[in-house]
Amino acid sequence: MHDSTEPITRREALQRTTFGTIAIATGGCLPSTAPAGGGDGRLTTRVVAPTTTTAPGLYPLALGRSRDGFLYVPTSYKPDTAVPLALLLHGAGQEASELLTPMRPLADAAGLVLVAVDSRDRTWDAILGSFSADVQFIDRALALAFSRVRVDATRVRIVGFSDGASYSLTLGIINGDVFSRIVAFSPGFIVNGPVTGKPKIFIAHGTRDTVLPIDQTSRTLVPRLKAAGYDVEYHEFDGGHGVRPDLLAQATTWVAS
Repeated sequence: MHDSTEPITRREALQRTTFGTIAIATGGCLPSTAPAGGGDGRLTTRVVAPTTTTAPGLYPLALGRSRDGFLYVPTSYKPDTAVPLALLLHGAGQEASELLTPMRPLADAAGLVLVAVDSRDRTWDAILGSFSADVQFIDRALALAFSRVRVDATRVRIVGFSDGASYSLTLGIINGDVFSRIVAFSPGFIVNGPVTGKPKIFIAHGTRDTVLPIDQTSRTLVPRLKAAGYDVEYHEFDGGHGVRPDLLAQATTWVAS
């Protein structure tokens, strides 16, 4: 039996799946398959007018030491035009570059600003047991990006893969007043938290995924989300635990629109 004082793993979370009904009313809670505590996952940072001008390029956030992240400003960026922004969340044991690297050329074409952050630990805080350091770091990363780039407040998005996908669904629905669209590539679960807003959702998952099997994850999550009134675009593909390039391109266009 799992000791509730110890962090839960992805596989344990899947084994303990006990989905309830997603509350549609504001102030309700999401179904949870991983523990949460020590915070509600709410972000405090909001879009503001930038205080400086930033040229296109890749910049370290310089907010952390060994684990940090990047701000990427696309080649088409013009300081007088508000643009969409996407927060990128990597899989367990990975780092900010996992999604940032393949998305950079797509972001250039779409005019999309990217903020890619490293989790403070081996994976995201709520998956390890509580909303804490990662929520705080993401708040700081977004505040930095908003101070440097002119962002369209109606087009702030969140994108994640694997554990990052579970966390993007979790934070995205908790902070639906911040993120109007969510992308989740191969998610596993949603961590319990307050429901705010009604963001649109894009989910893609490989039918041969052996890390987060599709029958136990997306094929359960998607119907529940739709039943709760979320607009969900869902794609299954013949593949394993990964992100198919054509679906990444499709999702980037969707995120930037």
